This record gives sequence, C-alpha cells and structure tokens, in this order.
Amino acid sequence: MSLEEKRVGTVDVLTPGGPIVDEDAEELIAAMTEKLEQPNPRFVVSMGKVAYIDSRGIEGLVDSSVKLQERGGRLRLTDVTSTCREVLELTGQAKRLDFFDTLQDAVRSFL
Repeated sequence: MSLEEKRVGTVDVLTPGGPIVDEDAEELIAAMTEKLEQPNPRFVVSMGKVAYIDSRGIEGLVDSSVKLQERGGRLRLTDVTSTCREVLELTGQAKRLDFFDTLQDAVRSFL
C-alpha cells in the first residue's frame, strides 16, 4: 500500500492506495497518530483506492476516532468503497465514523 498525504486548506488528507491490511494498516495508523499529536487535529481519510480493510485496519480507524472524540472531533472518511463500507457496517463500527461522499464535503465539514 502507498500512502499519499496532502493538505487542502487547513485539513490534512490521508489517501491509502490499496488494501488496509497487516503492515499497511500500521502505516496508516502511524500517520493518523502523528496527526492526532497536533494541537488541533484536522484530517480526513480518503478511502477511494481501498478495496478491502481487515480487522487491524478497522481497529486503527476506531482507535483514532475514539481519540478524536475525546478531543471533541470525529474521524471523517470520504469516498469509501462499498466493500469497506459493508465491512464497517457488519462489524458495527460505522457508527463511530463520519462518512462523506466527496473530499470537498469532508473538508467543508470542518468549517
């Protein structure tokens, strides 16, 4: 998996390129942890290139979401593929995340 990072206005966008499984999940988790260490973490995970996510990837998203909620925020996901959305729904974790159809909508949600 590759992990692209870019900035859109004041929001960081993390874009994993490929399945979020095993070691690749750790790369995304490390990037989210780095963002969470900032004073006012504002980031979106763009999931359009993620065909599948395993239990470690789900755990990483949920852990980041919990940490954001403790600070008054929510983890925002955009462009979530139907397979990933279904996995998150079936595991009961979708309720812990905010879903947006487009990156622009996710970024605007911080305003």
